[in-house]
Amino acid sequence: MSFPAASSASRVVVRGSKSWPHKAPILTKTFDNNPPLTLPPEHDLPMGAWSSEQIRGAVGDSVMLTWMPGKARHNIPIISHGEGVYLFDEEGNKYLDWTSQAVCSNLGYTLPEQIISATTRQMEELPFVYGGMGMTEIRARLSSLMNSILPGDLQGMVFPSTGSEANEAAIVMARRFTGKFKVINWYRSYHGGTANSKQATGDFRRWQGGDFVPGFIKAFNPYPLFFDLAGDTEVERTEMALNMLEEQVFNEGPDTIALIQLESIVGTGGVILPPEGYMQGVRAICDKYDILLHCDEVMVGFGRTGKLFGFQHFEGVIPDIVTAAKGISSAAVPMSMCATRKHIMEAFEERPLGWGSTYASHPVAMACAYETIKHIIKNDVIDHVNNLEPVFENAMKTIAENHPCIKQYRSIGMFGCFDVQLPNGSNPQLHHEALDEAFVKYKKAYSDNGLIGLMRPPQLHVAPPLVISNEELLDGFDRQDRALDVLDEALGF
Repeated sequence: MSFPAASSASRVVVRGSKSWPHKAPILTKTFDNNPPLTLPPEHDLPMGAWSSEQIRGAVGDSVMLTWMPGKARHNIPIISHGEGVYLFDEEGNKYLDWTSQAVCSNLGYTLPEQIISATTRQMEELPFVYGGMGMTEIRARLSSLMNSILPGDLQGMVFPSTGSEANEAAIVMARRFTGKFKVINWYRSYHGGTANSKQATGDFRRWQGGDFVPGFIKAFNPYPLFFDLAGDTEVERTEMALNMLEEQVFNEGPDTIALIQLESIVGTGGVILPPEGYMQGVRAICDKYDILLHCDEVMVGFGRTGKLFGFQHFEGVIPDIVTAAKGISSAAVPMSMCATRKHIMEAFEERPLGWGSTYASHPVAMACAYETIKHIIKNDVIDHVNNLEPVFENAMKTIAENHPCIKQYRSIGMFGCFDVQLPNGSNPQLHHEALDEAFVKYKKAYSDNGLIGLMRPPQLHVAPPLVISNEELLDGFDRQDRALDVLDEALGF
């Protein structure tokens, strides 16, 4: 092929990879980002001096909610103080805390003086040390204490700030230790609000994050929501649940699964206790296929169920990793724990864990947790839970029998849940749906009767502070009994 000769007027084109001419965008939407720094006079007032109008105004202008639509902030009560097992709002209304807020204020609101003084003293003497830069006595003490009270060889301790972070640490630990990637969780579960912990979650809150994080596999709980497992007896149904899980492990590939991560007793999903033999079967599957077992004890740890940890209800079961939060400090400060067995701890002697946080092993938080745990042990708080358990169980049973809207109940220690039903026996609403009008009426009756707590229809949780007295406990159930009269009527019974 021939081409015509270039004319003398032709431009010279070179062979190359020159860049294209381009001008970066010019900022046109500008703001004054360096105004004078002054303290508004209202922020010089002592705490407690703001009026309700000032508080509501600031909430409306600047506060965002997380698990609720933002507009709900306008109707949340303004809590002014707490005392014992009670909370008080700015109008002087007194509420019995019927769920320890988010099942975390286990010691109520009159904290023992030694917890307050130890926390204050730590803040005065050494408010912070970055965990990788220096060691502290309180970190050594808390690690040693947890080592001494946890069963088996659970002795490697990491202290993040939240349950979500503790579960993140557990996932990273399991993946790095095993060299495998997948994590199996249950559908009826909640593990946190950060990337991995939220993806590990089975309930609707996982969807709100986009459900995009790879490596997480969901399995059915031994008690599904809308169907029963095959079998004429509980033993046969438990065997079916374990066979389903093992087949899922086999089909996913045992060599790809790092961790089976579950709540030892499902909390937000409805106080679901696994059937007898189930947890032992899960442990056996993990042993057979070289998979780590992680028990998430964030909600039930430190006495809620009548044991220090929920997994201690299942004879012979030791998880490879245990996480806890909430009750570790009675929610007085953000604090959590990730504990692991000796052989896993030793595997990280020559390499980093691969998870960290600026505030992990925060000395002030650890001081609060240290004294809280000591108080639980020295003052027999768990014995108190066990002594009240028959009263709690009987009240749950009586209320379930008295109210046709209650399909069934479950309880263990100081942790209970009612399942609500419609007159035809069906489920009145799912967790992700907006609050049904019947539950709006119930919520008002609940508050009018002086109760405050989590509301997760169709499950109604009961989890008062562990220090509640017999009289206060029975009074709380009387209040809920009256509120449930409203729900019975609202649902058409």
